[in-house]
Amino acid sequence: MAPPSEPEVIRDKAAMRAWSRRRRAEGKAVALVPTMGFLHEGHLSLVSAAAASSTGPVAIVVSIYVNPSQFAPTEDLATYPSDFAGDLRKLADTGVVAAVFSPPDLYVRGSARRSADASGGGAASCVEEADGNGHETWIRVERLEKGLCGSSRPVFFRGVATVVAKLFNIVEPDIAVFGKKDYQQWRVICRMVRDLDFAIEIIGSEIVREADGLAMSSRNVHLSREEREKALSISRSLANAKTAALSGNNHSQQIKDQIVQALTEAGGQVDYVEIVEQESLVPVERIDRPSVICVAAWFGKVRLIDNIEIGIPSR
Repeated sequence: MAPPSEPEVIRDKAAMRAWSRRRRAEGKAVALVPTMGFLHEGHLSLVSAAAASSTGPVAIVVSIYVNPSQFAPTEDLATYPSDFAGDLRKLADTGVVAAVFSPPDLYVRGSARRSADASGGGAASCVEEADGNGHETWIRVERLEKGLCGSSRPVFFRGVATVVAKLFNIVEPDIAVFGKKDYQQWRVICRMVRDLDFAIEIIGSEIVREADGLAMSSRNVHLSREEREKALSISRSLANAKTAALSGNNHSQQIKDQIVQALTEAGGQVDYVEIVEQESLVPVERIDRPSVICVAAWFGKVRLIDNIEIGIPSR
């Protein structure tokens, strides 16, 4: 049996747009799975969701791009893990990914002036430029980006919403798939798509976990064996909290206190534990409507996020 062929790798924005338009002219829906690479089974589950997203033929594009605009200066952009060759092999093995969009920089400013400049380079990333030529158009989903991860990462969702809008404008997908592990991110994208009239169906894919319950994440590779064992307190405390809530203990503060205690006793440093309504992300005092418990905590130098939905009917 012949080995699976690797997806076509596209690096140029205009070429990507033209590729999508050709697929649509062939009668196919275009489905986008945005990633930052270093793919694991969680990412591949998004590919599976994309493959199942249309009753007709679908052309799946996976973007691999580490977005600089969502990292603060103190965060781990420079050390974000990467394995592009390995990613291509994994995507080829799925047998369903048609193209990989991996641009060198979506924030490049290329100009004749720059090309002629004695400093050379031909093009420069303009995310942080302060000379009047920098990138200054940002998308803010003003209320949903506040709280949760937005409290400790104030530029994060501005960067996410902006780069996703750029990807939508370049790839022009009919469908886009996002993982619900990044719950706030998923809701921010859903709201942006609604408010800005993108003609794109957004699919939220369920969290994929390791056999021991740890939510899959590209950052897990940075955990030591001891830290990884301690980090299991996140998924365990969330599962216990859901059981308690469905059993009638629906006081949010009590549940949050129990989770904080469990994580702290395990050696974690809690960023936040919040219980919010699923769509609006507004905090709830009681879990008496569809809610989600969201957690962010540090184990060693690794910040992990996780959540669990509680599907109590609204009253």
